[in-house]
Amino acid sequence: MYLIKSPLLLKWYYPSLLWNKSRTEKVIYLTFDDGPIPNVTDFVLKTLKAFHAKATFFCIGDNIVKHPEVYAKVINDGHAIGNHTFNHLKGWKTDDETYIQNTLKCQQLTQTNLFRPPYGRIKKSQIRSLESLVISQQSDSRLPTQDSQLKIVMWDVLSGDFDINLSPEKCYQNVINHTENGSIIVFHDSLKAFDRLEYTLPLVLKYFTEKGFTFSTL
Repeated sequence: MYLIKSPLLLKWYYPSLLWNKSRTEKVIYLTFDDGPIPNVTDFVLKTLKAFHAKATFFCIGDNIVKHPEVYAKVINDGHAIGNHTFNHLKGWKTDDETYIQNTLKCQQLTQTNLFRPPYGRIKKSQIRSLESLVISQQSDSRLPTQDSQLKIVMWDVLSGDFDINLSPEKCYQNVINHTENGSIIVFHDSLKAFDRLEYTLPLVLKYFTEKGFTFSTL
């Protein structure tokens, strides 16, 4: 079982995590978990480009190593990158030291200040450890390196595209019925999700574009 709309109680219980952005502007934040992989991530990039939309990709380190050319396309298209651990670890079932080291292994590849826990499952002790890390970033080789804290990103709307029992139409309805200004939406650029993603993503982009929304990176 999973919730499409993140409840206020969860946001209250984990106040340091990012659940949504400003509700005052007509901006939506599309995010894609578990890539990059050939074909599926390529489809996402092509679809985003057709609507002049930007997004944030929370990448698994192992997939970056396996598919560096796809990862390079994500960056070259101007999208943001997030850390999703190296091996898609579930925090609740992983000891803290292993979890943090696996995240740092992915961090060496992503060099980002954004992190999303796989499955949204993370212990408070792991949150404290990750938020205490100082992340060095260099967005441009001509500029000095800047230090920042790792920001843990959750979501406002879960599309449900990972659910093989969910119809593509229901996946689409999940998104349009629960999205509002500042929503962070989760999709998955994975083979498991592709049947629903392929149907839903273009329709979501069309629907909200026609309503005057823009799509930005986190």
